[in-house]
Amino acid sequence: MNLIVESVERIAVLRATALGDLLLILPAVEALRHAYPAARITLLGREWQVPFLRGRPGPVDDVVPVPAIEGSPDAPPELVGRFDLALQMHGDGHHANAFVNGLGARVTAGLRGDDAQPLDRWVPYVPYQHETLRFLEVAGLVGASSEHVEPRMQVTRGDYAELRSVLGALPRGLIAVHPGGRDARRRWPASCFADAAARLGRPVVVTGGEHERDLVEKVAALIPRSIPVVGALSAGGLAALYTACDVVIANDSGPRRLAAATGTPTVGVYWCGDLINAGPLTRSHHRPLISWTTHCPTCGGAGLREPGGCDHPVSWLTDVGAEAVAAQADELLSA
Repeated sequence: MNLIVESVERIAVLRATALGDLLLILPAVEALRHAYPAARITLLGREWQVPFLRGRPGPVDDVVPVPAIEGSPDAPPELVGRFDLALQMHGDGHHANAFVNGLGARVTAGLRGDDAQPLDRWVPYVPYQHETLRFLEVAGLVGASSEHVEPRMQVTRGDYAELRSVLGALPRGLIAVHPGGRDARRRWPASCFADAAARLGRPVVVTGGEHERDLVEKVAALIPRSIPVVGALSAGGLAALYTACDVVIANDSGPRRLAAATGTPTVGVYWCGDLINAGPLTRSHHRPLISWTTHCPTCGGAGLREPGGCDHPVSWLTDVGAEAVAAQADELLSA
């Protein structure tokens, strides 16, 4: 069956999210680029994505920031009627499908949860599915496919120039540690990161956002002569830093995905449910270490994604040992 939409000049892709979530759609957007080589692909996203993607080689031609989808499901009037094809890659569609339908595109496609508006073409949103494969399935609704399943992102001269201006010359044999993550339950303990890094005997840079300053400084204090980098680099500058590293050790986070997208080997520490949705899909350069903890270490409450689960701010990843993480990193370093 030929699913290609004829005479497409403008394509909209809705993904108004943070860094790590944006990277997960890149293989699907690359597939769209190959299926519709003459079309202009516009990312309907967030303000931060504009400077990040401007001038960066890749499948996205331009970014148009949109209001928060959860609070303003109506498409801005200036976007209505601009697109031939509109794809919803934002989430389960509870708010986003109404937004995409409001764009007035000739054909709409995307994800649909139980309570979401239908689109012209849709696949069901099921919680436990790898996000990259989910979005490739969406791209397939309009005849697009790709042999690449891992996100790829080019680092630009501007990224490298920013890195040099902020950090200057970096030591050889550098590794990076990124101890942050979206909540405490999904973060490996600071002492474990320090232990794993010490076992490798290499110079270390510890990265994090401004909101993670205390955590970064805590980890850096445990690693002699480490270099803390907190909020000093843009996403592009951080990508350049990771290309200067021989391996990146991190929790499930946007920076781990960023490092992987640049081609840098990674070791990630994951809660088992998160690995299903966002873990690396290949193993030559990326190694996940998995925590099989299924109940809160504090109260014994239900799993992280289960109804009625608690929100105690304690790590669910402590059953992953520093020795195992260091062993995987050492194997990648020796490859």
